[in-house]
Amino acid sequence: MKQVVQNYKSGELAVLDVPVPGCKPGGVLVRSAYSLISTGTELMKVSEAGMSMLGKARSRPDQVAKVMQSVATNGVPATYRKVMGKLDSYTPLGYSLCGVVEQVGAGIDDVKVGDLVACAGNEHALHAELNWVPKNLYTPVRDGLAPRHAAFGTVGSIALQGVRQGEPQLGEVALVIGLGLIGQLVVQLLAASGVRVVGVDPDPVRCELAERLGAAACGDPASAAVETAVAELTGGHGVDQVYLAAGGGSNQPVELAAKLSRDRGRVVDIGKCRLDLPWNAYYEKELDVRFSRSYGPGRYDPEYELEGRDYPIGYVRWTERRNLACFLDLVARGSVDVEPLVSHIADFDDAVGTYQRLKDGELKAVAVLFRYPEIAGDAEEAETPAVAVPAVTVKRSAARAAKTPVRLAFVGAGNYATSMLLPHLAQRDGVELSTVVTTTALSAANGQRKFGFAEATTDLDAVLGDKSIDAVFVVTRHSSHAELTRKALLAGKTVFVEKPLALTEDELAGVLAAVEESGNDRLQVGFNRRFAPLLQEAKQRFGARTGPANLRYLVNAGRLQHGSWYLQQGTEGSRFAGEGGHFIDTASWLLDADPVSVYAVAPSGNEDLQVVLRYPDGSTATISYVTTGPASLPKETLDLVADGRALRLDDFVRASVYGRKRWVSSRLPKARDKGQNAELAAFVKAVRTGGPMPVPLQSLVATTAATLAVQTGLAAGAPVTLAGAR
Repeated sequence: MKQVVQNYKSGELAVLDVPVPGCKPGGVLVRSAYSLISTGTELMKVSEAGMSMLGKARSRPDQVAKVMQSVATNGVPATYRKVMGKLDSYTPLGYSLCGVVEQVGAGIDDVKVGDLVACAGNEHALHAELNWVPKNLYTPVRDGLAPRHAAFGTVGSIALQGVRQGEPQLGEVALVIGLGLIGQLVVQLLAASGVRVVGVDPDPVRCELAERLGAAACGDPASAAVETAVAELTGGHGVDQVYLAAGGGSNQPVELAAKLSRDRGRVVDIGKCRLDLPWNAYYEKELDVRFSRSYGPGRYDPEYELEGRDYPIGYVRWTERRNLACFLDLVARGSVDVEPLVSHIADFDDAVGTYQRLKDGELKAVAVLFRYPEIAGDAEEAETPAVAVPAVTVKRSAARAAKTPVRLAFVGAGNYATSMLLPHLAQRDGVELSTVVTTTALSAANGQRKFGFAEATTDLDAVLGDKSIDAVFVVTRHSSHAELTRKALLAGKTVFVEKPLALTEDELAGVLAAVEESGNDRLQVGFNRRFAPLLQEAKQRFGARTGPANLRYLVNAGRLQHGSWYLQQGTEGSRFAGEGGHFIDTASWLLDADPVSVYAVAPSGNEDLQVVLRYPDGSTATISYVTTGPASLPKETLDLVADGRALRLDDFVRASVYGRKRWVSSRLPKARDKGQNAELAAFVKAVRTGGPMPVPLQSLVATTAATLAVQTGLAAGAPVTLAGAR
C-alpha cells in the first residue's frame, strides 16, 4: 500500500510503498476514503523538517534536553546513533480521516466489514491507503453523512474540546483569535451554543468566511473594528471567553486576549502560540487561563487509546471517542457546516505536490482533503464492498554472497533494535538481513530502507514458515516476548530475544514447553553486559577465587518520562521485571553460578528496590535498583570483593582490580561498550557453526526465574527459594 511520509532529517516528502498494517485485536483495519490535511499542525511539522540542525534544535529545546541527558547516561556514540536513527527515518503525517472497515479484529462488535467510520490519531489515522485503528479512536458514520465531511472528525473534536474548556453559556460573547481550520470550527460550535462570536485574523478572506459561518463580526487584530465590536456586544465589559486558535511566535494573541476580556474572563489555549502572559494584565482581571488537550479525555492515555478501556460516562462525560461522535452528529444535523471550509481536494497520488504548494503559499487553503482511489463512487456510498486484506510483503532485490550467509529475520524494529543491534549486524560479513516484520507498516519500511533488509512485511507466519531463515530476533515490547519466542522455537528457528524472556512464571513455562515439544533449545536472551570487553578483561585480571564473594551493584535507573510504555505495568510488567535480568545475569556470570534464593525489599511510594541474591557457595550479590537518584550519578557501578581482592566497574567507562598488584583500565575517555557487538558476534557464530549457544539455556532460565522471584518476594515479604540452580 501507499503512505505519505517525511524524513525529518532531510525534509524529504514521499509517497512510499509500505506493507499493509496487521489487523490486531481490539481494532479495525480501515481503507481510507478521504483524509484531511491539518494546514496548521502538519505544515508546522513540514516546515520544521526543512530547517537546519540548529534550527531544529532551537524549535525543540525539550528534545535537546533529552539528548544531553542521554549523552550523560549512554555516551556520545550511542546517543548519536540513536538521534540520527530517529532523524533519518520516515515519519508519518496525518491524523483525521474517514474510510471503510476492511477487517475487524478480535473483541470488536460495534462495526462490521463494509461500515463507514471516522478515525482519529497521529499514529492511526494517517495519510495512508490502509490504517489499523483501535476501538476508542474510531466511530461509525451515520447514514447520509458524506465521507469527505466525516473526515473532519478529528479536527472537529479538537475544536469541540476547546469549546468545552471555555464552558460557554447562552447569551455570552466570545473572542476567537485565529480563523484557520480550528478557529472556523470553534466559531460555528460557539454560534450553535447560543454564543455571539467576534473573530480575529489578519486575513480578510478568513474573516469574511467566519462571518458567513456565524460570527457577529471579524477583523484584523491591529484594527479598531474588533475592539469596537466587542464593546458594542458586551456593553463595554469585555468578552466572557477568548479562544486562542492561532499559531506562530507572536505574543499579540495573549495580549489581545487580556485587553478584550471582561473581569474574571476565561482564556482557552487551543493552538500553539506564544504564551508570555503579561502578568499585570492577567492579574488585575484575575483571568482564568485554561488549556485544551487535543481531542479530549483519553488523549495520551495508552490504556484508553490502545487497550480500549473506556472511562465511565458518569465520571467522564466527554471522552475522545464521544467528542468524535458528537461532532459528526452536529455536522450530520447541519449545526456545523464543513463544506465551505474545503478549499481543495487533491488526489492521494499528488500528496507531495500538494504539500509543496501549501508550503510555498501557492495553494492558500483552510482545509485540504486527500481523495483515495480505491473507494468506488467517489466514496459516497457506505455500502462499498470490502474484501479482507491479507498482510502484504514488500520485496527488494538483493544479491547473495558467494558463500551462503546466515539469514536473519527481525520481529520488531523499534529504537533499541535500530540503534543497538542492527547497526552492528548490517556491517557484519556473512550476515544477510532477510526480513523485518512489524505490526506497523512504516517501521518495517524504515528498517528495510536503513539496514538493507531484503523484505519488509507484517506477516509473522510467513517469516516463521520460511525455511531459508536461520534465526529470528524478537525485539518487540516485553509483553509479546514469551509468545513470539515460543512460536519461533516451535518453527525450528534459532531465537535471539531481547530481555525479558518472560514476564510471568506461566510464560516461562510456556517457553520451556516449546523447547521440550520441539527439541529446539537454540535460544539466546539479550543479556549483553557479560560480553562487555571492559568487564571481561576485569574479570580475567581478577582471576579465579576460592572463597565466597560479596558483590554490590548500584543501578541508577532514573525516572521515566510521562507516557513511556515502560509505565504500562498492567501489560508490560514492572521496570525491574523488564530490565532486572541484565543485572542478575551479570552478577551470576561474575560469580560463575546461578542464585539459590532471592530476597527483595522496597520502600513505599516508588520503584526503588534492594535485591539480595544468595549463591551455592555462600556468595551474595546485592542489587540496588533506584529510580530516584540524580541524573548526574553514573547509571551502573559494580564492586566485587573476594579473597582479599576487589573488582570495580564504573559505568562501563573504567574498570579497576585491586590485589597484590593494581590494574586500572585506560583513563582515556572511551565510549560505553555494554557488549552488544560481541554478543551478536557470538550469536551469529553459534548459528553459523551449529556450536553451543553463547549462554547455556539453564543460565537464561535461572536468571529469568530469579527476576520473576523479585516480585513474588516483595508480595510475600520473605526470601524466595529457587529450584534447579546449578
